[in-house]
Amino acid sequence: MSWGRKNRLSRIFDPASGRTNMLAADHGYFLGPITGMETPRTAIAPLLPYADALMATRGLLRSSVDPALPRSIVLRVSGGTSIVGPSLSDETIITTVEDALRLNAAAVALSVFVGTEHERQTLGALATLVDEAGRYDLPVLAVTAVGKELGTYDARYLGLATRICAELGADMVKTYHTDGFEAVVGAAMVPVVVAGGKRLDSARDAFALASDAVTAGAAGIDFGRNVWQSAHPVATIQALRAVVHDGQGVDDALGLYERLAGQPVPAGR
Repeated sequence: MSWGRKNRLSRIFDPASGRTNMLAADHGYFLGPITGMETPRTAIAPLLPYADALMATRGLLRSSVDPALPRSIVLRVSGGTSIVGPSLSDETIITTVEDALRLNAAAVALSVFVGTEHERQTLGALATLVDEAGRYDLPVLAVTAVGKELGTYDARYLGLATRICAELGADMVKTYHTDGFEAVVGAAMVPVVVAGGKRLDSARDAFALASDAVTAGAAGIDFGRNVWQSAHPVATIQALRAVVHDGQGVDDALGLYERLAGQPVPAGR
């Protein structure tokens, strides 16, 4: 691995723990002004001191993120669909590697839709991105998308999608936690980062998901809605950081969250 690629990955994965506490804020590329991210600048700025990397689009970066704040950027470069369109899986590459370099991205991210009618299209786009980014030793994060077109997902499906991404040359894969996740990580060949998905019912549930993920071997998390849609986003991301980097358990993380939020968490929150 080249010096440049190692350096970029070290900006995403903390060298001390080998893990990442990534903040996802790229949802607007297909969801628009989602709740909690109507005004990205206000939502993101207080969270960045506790995030190892920010996953975002170029438009959000240029309009809403102070260049002095993020430690590193994982730039979303796939898209072209919307939540009201006929198929979310009909994505393509929408941002060039050159633009990613101009934005000083530490990595680029692209979704693949294994098992849909656009499987070949999105996997081909991943292979193309690996080639183009590889010319500059720019790491690629492959995102194994799930959703209404795929229905339920399990370790067999996620293991299949994750391994295919690695086989095509992705440096790391973002996927979802599920029962038997150890098998997904064990066969992945590259670091696996766990998505937060839709907002969970409680802060405890978010901390439990993060803890289960890293215990099963994940190289970190990339949470969005479970941070900036929470009642206390700054307390949440700090508690998640303690789980990911310090190995704190769920109860300790919840106690930290309550102290930082300045109030006890009611039952079920």
